[in-house]
Amino acid sequence: MARNREYDENEVLRKAMELFWKQGYEKTSMQDLVEHMGIHRRSLYDTFGDKHALFMRGLERYGEMVKSKIEKQIQPIGSVKQAIRRIFEIVIQQDEQQLIGCLMVNTAVEMAMHDEEVAEKVVESFSKTENLFYELLQHGQQSGEISSQHDPKSLSQFLHNSLLGLRVLVKTTDDNKKLESIIDMTVSVID
Repeated sequence: MARNREYDENEVLRKAMELFWKQGYEKTSMQDLVEHMGIHRRSLYDTFGDKHALFMRGLERYGEMVKSKIEKQIQPIGSVKQAIRRIFEIVIQQDEQQLIGCLMVNTAVEMAMHDEEVAEKVVESFSKTENLFYELLQHGQQSGEISSQHDPKSLSQFLHNSLLGLRVLVKTTDDNKKLESIIDMTVSVID
């Protein structure tokens, strides 16, 4: 008869994701994971597979978490420009995660060049963000809030690239005036 799990799978996955986020994939050992997750090594392997499989599940969880956070914060906003600004502001919010940046960007820098599965997950995540910008821009053009002189595809690529740069910059500065000025300049492009 199978033993009942003595832990919450979602909670231990969250802990693994946070450890990978803080330390990166290469610097996180299986022992680090066992200790941080608070489960036995055998349970980790039985539930999640190897370290790479656990990491991929953590990336998936991270993507869901970010999507949910963005949706909750931009849904009540009626203005497309304000919604786009809000996406950028989320990146610079003061919290413990600001110190470790964006897990997807960290992963792109650390692993995408030598791990095809990770590269695919990063590209998928980046494409979702770019598509969100594209949909917002199209909606803004249809409503007349954003000039139709802009090509929404090119502009969504520009905005996404700017967002990635901001995600990197928050790891190196706590100068909110500087970060807000960058957001102002970026968003001014869609005026």
